[in-house]
Amino acid sequence: MRAPIGTFDHARPAVDCLDLLTAPVANAVRGWHGDIPADQLIYVDTDPEIADTAGFVEHHGRELLDQSANCVVVVGKRGTESTLAACVVLSRTRVDVNGAVRKQLGSRKASFAAQEIATGETGMEYGGITPIGLPGNWPLLVDPAVVDTPWVLIGSGRRRGKLIVPGKAFAGLPGALVLEGLGV
Repeated sequence: MRAPIGTFDHARPAVDCLDLLTAPVANAVRGWHGDIPADQLIYVDTDPEIADTAGFVEHHGRELLDQSANCVVVVGKRGTESTLAACVVLSRTRVDVNGAVRKQLGSRKASFAAQEIATGETGMEYGGITPIGLPGNWPLLVDPAVVDTPWVLIGSGRRRGKLIVPGKAFAGLPGALVLEGLGV
């Protein structure tokens, strides 16, 4: 199979390689439903040493910067109450944590979650967190530019490997809200 974007040596439907995904991601792929068929979720094998965006696009091509997205875990705080959420933006942008995220979560303060919280709560590896397989009760804030991108490269739950997913699939994930102004 050839990947719809990028030049990867190995691409195959994610449903055919569940053993390469973390348990939460594999479970989400296994139980996939919605407008986008599960076989359109593509897994590509990649080097874990270059999982971060800068190294990845340097190795695989700068054109992927416009087709890649990052998923970050944030925490909103209001008094003693904390809310964990995830945000998905194109890699060439950053998450407006103190504006769009804070307002959407109704928090006084919002920040990126500590690495141990992000990995512990998601069951995914740092540098590979993906919106597919997140806890179902979390808000998932998605920038419209992600949904409007035909194919999006995103983490697979591990540093090794990435998923290539139709952009419109992100709007249908559990807890998803497409939020204008999320990516700046």
